[in-house]
Amino acid sequence: MSEEGHRPDPGSDDSDHRSFANAAWSIPSYVLSGMAVYGGLGWLLDRWLGTSALFPIGILVGLGLALYLVYHRYGR
Repeated sequence: MSEEGHRPDPGSDDSDHRSFANAAWSIPSYVLSGMAVYGGLGWLLDRWLGTSALFPIGILVGLGLALYLVYHRYGR
């Protein structure tokens, strides 16, 4: 809230800073969670199948999908 006790204009600079801050927090969150989820799936498949290559492949796939999602959401 502003000093006068009412909400600022939605088109003001404050809302631009908030949207930038939200993007600044969500981009690394997408990347880390994509790597964690697909890396975890790769690790589980490695344990189940007795292999050792699916964990790093899962991390790279998760990174690629997360970067695509970030580009699709914020890169336009």
